[in-house]
Amino acid sequence: MNVLIVLTSHDQLGDTGHKTGFWLEEFASPYYALLDAGAQLTLASPMGGQPPLDPKSSEAGFLTDATHRFEHDTTAKTALANTVKLSTIQAEDFDAVFYPGGHGPLWDLHNDTDSIALIEAFIAAGKPVATVCHAPAVLLKAKAANGDPLVMGKKVTGFSNSEEAAVELTDVVPYLLEDELMASGGLYQKIEDWHPLAVVDGLIITGQNPGSSTAVAEALIKTMNQL
Repeated sequence: MNVLIVLTSHDQLGDTGHKTGFWLEEFASPYYALLDAGAQLTLASPMGGQPPLDPKSSEAGFLTDATHRFEHDTTAKTALANTVKLSTIQAEDFDAVFYPGGHGPLWDLHNDTDSIALIEAFIAAGKPVATVCHAPAVLLKAKAANGDPLVMGKKVTGFSNSEEAAVELTDVVPYLLEDELMASGGLYQKIEDWHPLAVVDGLIITGQNPGSSTAVAEALIKTMNQL
């Protein structure tokens, strides 16, 4: 199975002067879950090259077995440093797509026309689209075949308003993901802050927070195996 992983190229946390990007655990855990399941992985981003890493995600309290494995994996580091430009990607070359979170996708992938077209092409072809934490933002502007928002009537999750408040970024982010998913007609679900939750509705797989990344990857693998 060929799986595409799409990462953000956005590195500015609003106008705070602080950096953001993708969240390390949300990349590393699914990367290795998919790799160990036999997937061939391709990494892409809007700008290509090295995507920005949220510096906070490298702090000791957020490191996991998967992030430690990544730190010693020169092959994975090389692949990450050389992501291909998203504009060159064709949906027909892949069986599924996975989007790691971090705050970056709220800004760039949310509006990226290549990403939106890719997601619509995957769904139209009956291929799963998986996202975790803030990455469900990539679904907001995608449309179903009938022109409705892709998430309309679909069970979805993503970083909750209470989790955004807990990290004190409610007034920094361009919008609150929970609110926007519901405004687009999504049937938003959540559990207690920081607990893992993966929601599967057909071809759309979403995870609530960083701790949900493994569950989302496992759900993606299960979905691919059932197709």
